[in-house]
Amino acid sequence: MEEMLREYLPILVFLAVAVGLGIVLILAAVVLAVRNPDPEKVSAYECGFNAFDDARMKFDVRFYLVSILFIIFDLEIAFLFPWAVGFKDISDAGFWSMMVFLAVLTIGFAYEWKKGALEWE
Repeated sequence: MEEMLREYLPILVFLAVAVGLGIVLILAAVVLAVRNPDPEKVSAYECGFNAFDDARMKFDVRFYLVSILFIIFDLEIAFLFPWAVGFKDISDAGFWSMMVFLAVLTIGFAYEWKKGALEWE
């Protein structure tokens, strides 16, 4: 039993420090938080509507399009980075499969551009 405690003691200490730090940070935010934010803080930000309006209000579908396009190109980078890091060790099939992947994304990007999904009026 004593040996098991010795093996798990670092984990228990780590968990205690993590929980303690989490509690301290939450309490610090509660104590030190600004109670009266300035008008700039509560103004419309990125989404184009007021921050404290009804959460169920309808808004433009272009926000969804922009977010989907961001996710697509963010995933592209997520696939490209490890591919580029291991480029020396990749075979010809790996190279051409990535070129096909990039071609499909480029065609999709051109289609979105043609349809006007990137236009903002």
